[in-house]
Amino acid sequence: MELRYLRYFVAVAEELHFSRAAERLGISQPPLSQQIQALERELGTRLLTRTNRRVELTEAGRLLLDEARDILARTERATRRVSRLGRGEAGQLRIGFTTSVPLTPTLPQTLMRYRQGYPDVELRMHELNSQRQIEPLLQGDLDIGIMRPATLPDGLAAFTLIREPLMAVVNEQGPLGGSALPLTLDELATHPFVYFSPAAGTGLLDQFNALFAKRGLAPRLVQEVGGPNTIISLVASGLGVSILPASFQHIQVDNVRYRPISDGDAVSEVWLTHTRHQLTPQAQAFIDLVERAVDP
Repeated sequence: MELRYLRYFVAVAEELHFSRAAERLGISQPPLSQQIQALERELGTRLLTRTNRRVELTEAGRLLLDEARDILARTERATRRVSRLGRGEAGQLRIGFTTSVPLTPTLPQTLMRYRQGYPDVELRMHELNSQRQIEPLLQGDLDIGIMRPATLPDGLAAFTLIREPLMAVVNEQGPLGGSALPLTLDELATHPFVYFSPAAGTGLLDQFNALFAKRGLAPRLVQEVGGPNTIISLVASGLGVSILPASFQHIQVDNVRYRPISDGDAVSEVWLTHTRHQLTPQAQAFIDLVERAVDP
């Protein structure tokens, strides 16, 4: 049965007048009468009784009117829901993010704009380090990754969301704690370091190694840990120095000072990462919003 038969029937049943129903539907009366007759033939029963003066519903017609209204309403709801889902206005968006990203204003502001623009999309946030976002992105378990630079497989693409300077993290009571002036990486390399272990899976470790290797330096790591909070705590304990993105200055711990680094390449990025193909409408809408907001 075609839906247009039901729409034609409902119009006639509600108007109880073929001419008014035809006008309401924007068609002429003869085709409308033919469609109602075709519907009755398909169902094998009379739906309307017609006289020269009036149109009335049969018992079968009254039953079909209730059912047709329900079918048409559910069809319209389903059509709206599917269309909204296809435009990325409903459904869900799964975002992975590294520990440090919420410390920057960029992600919270972007999420707020997205929530305002797409209030019916369910946001699911997953805190994962950079390396541990890659496989879920490839497998389709994440739609968007917010990560520090990492080596990405061909199936993933990325663009820079944030660029921020690296800062020296030093103990206020130690030899580097008495000044707020910029330090060089050469100066820092002469002190024991606390930094991420390879098992932490953060892209900051690769950048740390590359920065010092570029200068022919090999800092002495006295402690390798899994997270930035532990690094800052161990610096506060006087175990060594470290370097972290400037956003970590929001973590204020007694006996810890953050000092600028004067080397121009001591900069860390945050990437927005996604699959190269088969983006969900929700992910595409989020990427479009971010691309409009990010300063080229």
